[in-house]
Amino acid sequence: MKQTKLLMPTLREVPADAEVKSHQYLLKAGYIRPVSAGAFAYLPLAKRVLNKVEAIVREEMEAINANEMLVPEILPAELWQRSGRYQTYGQDLYKFKNRQDRDFILGPTHEETFTELIGGDIKSYKKLPLLVYQIQSKFRDEGRPRFGLLRTREFLMKDAYSFTADQEGLDSIFDQMEDAYRRIFDRIGLDYRVIVGDAGAMGGSDSKEFSAPAAAGEDTIVYSEGSDYAANLEMAQDFYERVDRSSEAQEAMTTIDTPNVKTIEALSALLDRPASELVKTIVLAGPEGQLIAVVTTGDFDVNTVKVQNFLGLSEVDLADETVVKEKLGASFGSLGPVALPEDIQLLVDERAADLVNFAAGANEDGKHHLNVNWGRDVALEEDQVGDFRTVKEGEMAVDGKGKLAFTKGIEIGHIFKLGTKYSAALGAQVLDQNGRAVDMIMGCYGIGLSRLLAAVSEQKADEKGLVWPAAIAPYDVHIVPINLKDDDQAAVVADLEKAVAEAHFDSLVDDRKERAGVKFADADLIGLPIRITVGKKAGEGIVEVVLRESGESFEMQASEVVDHLADWLQK
Repeated sequence: MKQTKLLMPTLREVPADAEVKSHQYLLKAGYIRPVSAGAFAYLPLAKRVLNKVEAIVREEMEAINANEMLVPEILPAELWQRSGRYQTYGQDLYKFKNRQDRDFILGPTHEETFTELIGGDIKSYKKLPLLVYQIQSKFRDEGRPRFGLLRTREFLMKDAYSFTADQEGLDSIFDQMEDAYRRIFDRIGLDYRVIVGDAGAMGGSDSKEFSAPAAAGEDTIVYSEGSDYAANLEMAQDFYERVDRSSEAQEAMTTIDTPNVKTIEALSALLDRPASELVKTIVLAGPEGQLIAVVTTGDFDVNTVKVQNFLGLSEVDLADETVVKEKLGASFGSLGPVALPEDIQLLVDERAADLVNFAAGANEDGKHHLNVNWGRDVALEEDQVGDFRTVKEGEMAVDGKGKLAFTKGIEIGHIFKLGTKYSAALGAQVLDQNGRAVDMIMGCYGIGLSRLLAAVSEQKADEKGLVWPAAIAPYDVHIVPINLKDDDQAAVVADLEKAVAEAHFDSLVDDRKERAGVKFADADLIGLPIRITVGKKAGEGIVEVVLRESGESFEMQASEVVDHLADWLQK
């Protein structure tokens, strides 16, 4: 490809709203352009990267017998109403009506669609297991699209769905898909971690996320410094062994005035007791407005995702303070577990459940109880106790092997065991080997393909520009002549371009009438793996080779370049 024929509108100045490295460079190098907030056009260089990413994905999906297909982006709302997600998915759902006044949505994901299709055609367990996938745009009305391709309203995704007749079939495909994802990300050249994830709005049970560590990541990865344990912050667990303190003497509960004491820090200072010996009570609200009081030790925060999963709710949020005060008679900062109304569900973190003679809010503004004890002052059953805390750095990992550390990460893939959540709701059944109708057991597997461009850019780019791994670079070789009017240079360029093509590699030839410094700067900016400079030694058949990632440079005979391309691209 001649550079004069390529749509590659580079920028000298980065737009002010481009906050992260990937957004800045992908704009500056002419890979993407915004069309509206959170929606981007993929210009030729970006499209070539996406094509190579898609080819890798297709090869690995084919290797595990996945069937590629394509379903509509416009979906009837009725499908989502039957699954219940039309009401619960939230404001991210694009909803509209057609001219017949029927309700439709733009697909943010396609569990319902594939379940309806497969359920309509597959009626016997003998046709299972089945694995299908597509590569398609998805739509989510993000409240605040930001960071370029990292948080958008339209994005390209590979989504796959498995259908099996039994749990063993699901487990097998889940494991195969995890291995396939590892191969995909290894081939692309990403640094990533496989972590315990939250199924969230997808539903289901087991969930694993593939996260690429990067400063621009919006997710927090929690990992052990001494083992391979890793999870996102919402799901991470620390190591804790329950302590039997039933034999310890219980002091008489008293109430003290604590004016202006609304934080654990202030209460700890007032009582001269560590936060770990105090409790905090946070009131959450479920989807139907039900209130849940969650108690943790003062040195930990309540983890709403763990509470949500423990109760099997679609969502939980911090309750409205006005509602809480009307119900309990106190504001945030003075709440506690003693004498809670019966219609407020009590959950207690295991660390807090092991305390004796602890301090807690008295459900009266400006007052706290001292020497509160479970059983005597607050009824507590074991099924109300669990892990409801957000872990902290430095705590022992749940496997007991090393301390927990935090890093930022970009979610690039996610796999879920859905079970029968969608098949039961939509009537997708097969006859089993005993002739009984059973719900198909499902899995869901996604990769954010357009987000991969940002993830790779965040991890690989340097101060000069983008640095593409060879497997997904838009072109393998950048041939940069200093002066094409020079007959020797023109001849070497023509020979190189032909030899590269015959060796089945792609080349981009900078045939622009620009100064050498401009050409070199643009070459570094767009980030192709190999740059071959054809300059004043062209008459001797000598060129300069620069490897973009390592910065290594050397001179050699142009006729020998092609013999080394494969080795250089594997470095």
